[in-house]
Amino acid sequence: MFDESIGGLKLSRRDLIAGSAAASVLGLLGGSRALAKAPMINAAAPAVYRFKIGAFEATVVSDGPLAIGEAKPELFQGLSKETIDRTLSDNFLSRSNVTLEQNALVVNTGDKLVLFDAGVGVSPAFGPSTGRLIANLKAAGIEPEAIDAVVITHAHPDHCWGLGAGAAFRFPNAQVYLSQGDFEFWTDEAKRSMPFIGGFIDPTRAVLLPLRERMIFVKDGQEILPGIQAMATPGHTVGHTSYVVSSQGQSILNTADLAHHFVLVMENPKVKFGFDTDPAQGADTRIRVFDMVAAGKMPIIAYHFPWPGIGHVVKHGDGYRYIATPMLTAL
Repeated sequence: MFDESIGGLKLSRRDLIAGSAAASVLGLLGGSRALAKAPMINAAAPAVYRFKIGAFEATVVSDGPLAIGEAKPELFQGLSKETIDRTLSDNFLSRSNVTLEQNALVVNTGDKLVLFDAGVGVSPAFGPSTGRLIANLKAAGIEPEAIDAVVITHAHPDHCWGLGAGAAFRFPNAQVYLSQGDFEFWTDEAKRSMPFIGGFIDPTRAVLLPLRERMIFVKDGQEILPGIQAMATPGHTVGHTSYVVSSQGQSILNTADLAHHFVLVMENPKVKFGFDTDPAQGADTRIRVFDMVAAGKMPIIAYHFPWPGIGHVVKHGDGYRYIATPMLTAL
């Protein structure tokens, strides 16, 4: 006699058939109770994720997804179109519209409230899904006025334009931390004529120059705030800086833009990324740092990896694998 065990209860085929028949009759009759017709919400829940680093409270807030279009060899230099398409397809990812997240980290040390990177702000240049940092901060219970420090990992638009320009500075009580190399590079009027980046110079000058008096230039290895240490990771920009956040024996590396894609770049770390100021240096830096965190099993948070961007790097052949840390539903 056929039987099926469900939760320790054995059911015969006759029981299952009888149950199915009863369910069908109830369905025809409308069931024993009416089902509510709820309206579609048509809006994502706030993109906020909270976790602990020792005694520090950390919160990841999203500035929204950044769509960069088709993944082309011009962007991932050294990879053929066939390799790019196959890799994306094998990982169930779109080949026609690559999307990067924007994961901004907030660390509450108990003494300071520190925001890493500020998103793109109100610029429409990066699509309608971006510019959500302030809304998500508020959803996380964090008012912009409460931020004590904004640490800019590098001065690309999707990291610094969200500071706000001039009188529109969004974090009125915060000091701003940035490398001197990036400040000087991205406020240099002579670079207006450079291909690709020239159009970014004036908007970036409008953001950074009015903040010079409240800006602190960071140096490699410097503990800029208790538990937060700068690590020079140049290549993506001349002054690109990652940060180690440590408390009570626990650490995480905010890698910023060492790698933009969690599969294409991680599996092929020697790839020269098209948005890098010095793509060869960017690849060398990436390999050096990822070798370090893989050997030390240090977790990372990556600005552009799938939400919320927290995970580990492990060696895998000639490249790496990114293993996302399971998200917590309770602290």
